[in-house]
Amino acid sequence: MSIVPFDRSPEKEEEDPEEQGAPTAIRVILADSQAIYRVGMRKVFALEDDIRVVAQAETLGNLYAALQRYPTDVVVLEGQLIAGTVDAIPELVRRAPDAKLIVQVTETDEANTVELYRRGVRGVVPRSISPDLLVKCVRKIAEGETWIDNRSINWVIEAYRAQASTLTDPKVQPRLSKKELAIISCITRGMRNKEIAYQIGTTEQVIKNYLRKVYDKLGVSDRLELALYCLHHELLKKYTEEIDSVMLHPTEPTQPLRAKM
Repeated sequence: MSIVPFDRSPEKEEEDPEEQGAPTAIRVILADSQAIYRVGMRKVFALEDDIRVVAQAETLGNLYAALQRYPTDVVVLEGQLIAGTVDAIPELVRRAPDAKLIVQVTETDEANTVELYRRGVRGVVPRSISPDLLVKCVRKIAEGETWIDNRSINWVIEAYRAQASTLTDPKVQPRLSKKELAIISCITRGMRNKEIAYQIGTTEQVIKNYLRKVYDKLGVSDRLELALYCLHHELLKKYTEEIDSVMLHPTEPTQPLRAKM
């Protein structure tokens, strides 16, 4: 395999022609300043038929370049690469909105973990994670789930409760339309934007637009915080009739957000 110097462009993996045509392969970028971790993870993923490493990056700049050049489903990112860079996660989300982020950390602490999930990370895992668990994590996140352990769930809930304590006065509760309530109901049932669009009778882009408005109204930043908000305020119990009046296509119940160990 030929390796392109990191100071010029990201390292691209050697690709098998048959793998290039595999429609189910999860495309992964490894972003890590330590070559030994990149090599180790690459060997782990090489054993899996449904996971393909498409590029490696040694710096945050290399990662930006890799995301621009290679379609990516999941980024496994060393936490140290974004240390001290406040806007790194939002910038990654902006540049590659379809790429899901997994951050590896040496030590877990409450403030950092909560902030990572708040900014759009789909999973926070220790650097010492076992190979089998890392593979499972990549697969679950590629499917659209959030990977979060019980301790992190407690941290996120407590942080949310502290934030939400200022919103308990009914006089300052935001007003939500019937369609917004219906979309929120679908989110808490674990439905994806495509499924919600079908259920309500609109397009995925319209659902994305509504979600941005809902996030702004409720002061949350992602699906997880939205689900926690609804749980804390028992929001959907108050508007059952309004939600039912919007639904067009009954579907089978889906699995709600849950912890992944």
